[in-house]
Amino acid sequence: MLDSSSSLTEIQKKMEHYCAYQERCHQEVTKKLKGLGIYGTPMDTVISHLIEQNYLNETRFSEQFVRGKFNIKKWGKKRLLRELKQRNISDWNIKNAMKEISDTVYFECAQALAEKYWTSYQNKPLAIQKKKVWNAMQYRGWETELIIENILRLEHQKE
Repeated sequence: MLDSSSSLTEIQKKMEHYCAYQERCHQEVTKKLKGLGIYGTPMDTVISHLIEQNYLNETRFSEQFVRGKFNIKKWGKKRLLRELKQRNISDWNIKNAMKEISDTVYFECAQALAEKYWTSYQNKPLAIQKKKVWNAMQYRGWETELIIENILRLEHQKE
């Protein structure tokens, strides 16, 4: 537990660095503080400080999270939504963050991803090839209709 204001300042500096290194959500900061043995009023004081100094901003976190996971890991909207909810991000911030992905780019990404998996399993029987594409895209959180649409499109191109 904290014994003086100097240690509170040290914790604030440590948490500023933690938040400056990478965008964080409130849940991650709370977990880190608990790991450091900080609870109650001191925790609230540190979190308030981080928010006031703009080190902690859940709107910014959720927007960056969606952009990063979509662009780098090719996650679909279902997975993005689930991951943000697990981090206790508000519905407003989730809805706002999802606007970071345009519909056109989203559908193009789904097509490219389906084609990538389709060609990587082209030596397999058709049923297995379709199942592999299905599993890979579903794991990444793509919508069922979009997966089916792409599998059917690729199947017809093969004929």
